[in-house]
Amino acid sequence: MSTRFVGDTAVLLGRSLRHITRSVDTIITTAIMPIAFLLLFVYVLGGAIETGTDSYVTYLLPGILVITIASGISYTAFRLFLDMKSGIFERFQSMPIARSSVLWAHVLTSLVATLISLAVVVLVALLMGFRTGAGVLEWLAVTGILVLLTLALTWVAVIPGLTARSVDGASAFSYPLILLPFVSSAFVPTDTMPGPVRAFAEHQPVTSIVDTVRNLFAQQPVGTEIWTALAWCVGILVVAYSLAMITYRRRVS
Repeated sequence: MSTRFVGDTAVLLGRSLRHITRSVDTIITTAIMPIAFLLLFVYVLGGAIETGTDSYVTYLLPGILVITIASGISYTAFRLFLDMKSGIFERFQSMPIARSSVLWAHVLTSLVATLISLAVVVLVALLMGFRTGAGVLEWLAVTGILVLLTLALTWVAVIPGLTARSVDGASAFSYPLILLPFVSSAFVPTDTMPGPVRAFAEHQPVTSIVDTVRNLFAQQPVGTEIWTALAWCVGILVVAYSLAMITYRRRVS
């Protein structure tokens, strides 16, 4: 990694972060929907859902954190789309900067904004009764998994941000990602689901990620779930990054 790439990325990251600070409602909006789901499921539906745990908010939180990430990355696609339409990418191309630094600045901005949204959601969950005996190592592991998932999905968001023909098209891709936790162990145990749905739920990435985070919060053995979760995150990251860079080169060539 060259010094030029790091320097260029840092400068462009500062530019993107300044845009975020001037539009704090972006972070607030990102956190509102997950918090609404948290309130809905805990106070309206939670009494009718049997999870085998004393605190439904504690069971629910890992899935809500995944939804927070999925809802936040749509803004990455949105901001990239606006930059593409404004012609700023062409201007950057005429400057002596590392090409990939433009995309990395957007991705890292998304990571910072998403981490803030995740912190807000966790604080709300604590007010609602979420409790954990997790120590520093467990919290670091949870943070690491969420950061890796955010990077993976943000690079997925880069692709529609570069290729969409409209603002709605740039952000609409996130809807399936937001819905995916509903067909997983995020809200109810998978053994309550009918056969085909259960098979899908148990073999899609959200379930392994949610189960790993839940076990870390509960200080329970994570078993092989953590390796499955990490494999999903790394696999998505590698594929999405490769496709995003190929798409970017085609758009700016």
